[in-house]
Amino acid sequence: MIRLEDVTLFVRAAALGSFSSAAREADLLPGQVSAAVHRLERDLDKRLFVRSTRSLRLTAEGEKYLPFAHEMLAVMQAGAESLHSSDDELQGELKIAVPSDIGRNVLLPLITRFCEQHPKITLRLSLSDQISDIFRDPVDVAIRYGVLDNSSYVALPLAEKNRRVLAASPDYLTQHGRPATLGDITHHHCLLFTMNSHVYDKWTFQENGLRRQLTVKSRMLCDDADVARRWAIAGMGIVYKSWIDISADVEAGRLEVLLPQFTGEAAPLNLICPHRKQFSPAIRQLYGLLREQLSALQPPSP
Repeated sequence: MIRLEDVTLFVRAAALGSFSSAAREADLLPGQVSAAVHRLERDLDKRLFVRSTRSLRLTAEGEKYLPFAHEMLAVMQAGAESLHSSDDELQGELKIAVPSDIGRNVLLPLITRFCEQHPKITLRLSLSDQISDIFRDPVDVAIRYGVLDNSSYVALPLAEKNRRVLAASPDYLTQHGRPATLGDITHHHCLLFTMNSHVYDKWTFQENGLRRQLTVKSRMLCDDADVARRWAIAGMGIVYKSWIDISADVEAGRLEVLLPQFTGEAAPLNLICPHRKQFSPAIRQLYGLLREQLSALQPPSP
């Protein structure tokens, strides 16, 4: 019979890439984690990891089993929580991964309000522009920008009409002039950031019904998209960011939208989860709150 603790250690070893790291996290000896995974492999009659002296990686069977292991643990946790909660009271742990900029400046107040309304909720919030692997990382849900092309998880729309826009501060435009065409952008100071360790230096637009891509360069690069927004507010250059990220800055006059007649790249925002069964009452209520607030932030019309 499969032991729940063996499944738990398998999931953590897969996430951390090491039996030793999983052992330290669980306050166990590495041999105990290795033995737990060996028992699970024996029970499943499949090898889950390829082991070497320097690395640990999942086999094809391990990759296939991992999402089911996550779901098994989530169902067990939900069952335990249901025994200790009343029908109208939310409790339990929420592990959420969000992008850095929208996480700090838009989502954080909403999530904080949600936690104030439900004091028995425990929150583990991760803010990063590294894309979380919801099957491997210790998160319940992730909030992501972009058109999703992976049907192996469940995605719920938060702001499907959101897109990227060009923006700069009034001080920058006064000093350097306002671009009149898309081609002018490449002659301006552009502010770049990395997404999942990749430099986002190709800016895409619709021009006369055709797709046009600009490759831009910058002397200033950061691995946090929020920093690029702050640089733009400080007058350091032009930024190409999600409308949700900069809408408050535009409304306050800190930034101005440039060339609004050209439609920027689509950047729909979604809440994603490995399996629909993991949408606990807490996650469903949080989704409703976020959806109500974010769907109202419509980008300017071209």
